[in-house]
Amino acid sequence: MLKVADNSGAKQLQVIRVLGGSHRRYAELGDIIVAAVKIAEPRKMVKKKDVVRAVIVRQKKEIRRRDGTRVKFEDNAAAVLKDEFGNPKGTMIKGPVAKEVAERWPAVAKIATIIV
Repeated sequence: MLKVADNSGAKQLQVIRVLGGSHRRYAELGDIIVAAVKIAEPRKMVKKKDVVRAVIVRQKKEIRRRDGTRVKFEDNAAAVLKDEFGNPKGTMIKGPVAKEVAERWPAVAKIATIIV
């Protein structure tokens, strides 16, 4: 279960599949997933029971960067995508977004408020 970091209308997602390989079990920062919307706001772009694609923007498990620093967040969160090219459905992302995601998905970085 993931929180949704953008304002697309979804509040909580359940991961169905991790894209990018036939036997991938775990998603990490910047990966695209297929997810089902479990909780959503009424009268928004995304409704409950929709199946959407999303990109992971925060994770609890710490990651090690090349300069030796380690980064971890207090929750697991994703941003809902409009299409397979990485364009986000929302217009802003609440909370921090990892630098690795911003480098890989520039359209997601454009709507982020904080890049860590």
